Amino acid sequence: MQNNSNFKIVLFAPEIPGNTGSIGRTCVALNIELILIKPYGFEIDEKAVRRAGLDYWKFVQIREFESWEDFLMREKPAKDKLFFYENHGEKLHYQAPYAKDCYLIFGGETKGFPYELENEYHSQFYRLPMFSEHIRSLNLSNVATAVAYECLRHFPSHGC
Repeated sequence: MQNNSNFKIVLFAPEIPGNTGSIGRTCVALNIELILIKPYGFEIDEKAVRRAGLDYWKFVQIREFESWEDFLMREKPAKDKLFFYENHGEKLHYQAPYAKDCYLIFGGETKGFPYELENEYHSQFYRLPMFSEHIRSLNLSNVATAVAYECLRHFPSHGC
């Protein structure tokens, strides 16, 4: 099965190795690339990353960048193909105008995104709905998986 959508998941300064491992597993399932932007809150070869990714971790297509600036310089993404996900995004994730070659970008679990990024890309921030006042946030790996499958839904030629 081939994924022809070519979208990518980007983790900006991930902090929890288990989430990165689980997201890597989703990337393998969908045959999409995982982009990691430093700094990390762990070592990429940590046992916890591999444990969450199970025996699939060796199949994750990973590229690493030293910083957001390094990512922009080397990847050269079109601004309109960058979609950010944060608890306080004004629009819901299914309202994003997903396109081929887009980037689904998730901030660090406790720090989110720097103010400068939120300010510059304000109109490109989305969130998943939460209806209970008893919860502050969802687990990052759950959010990334939900968003990836929503993005995939926009590409009927994905071969499933």
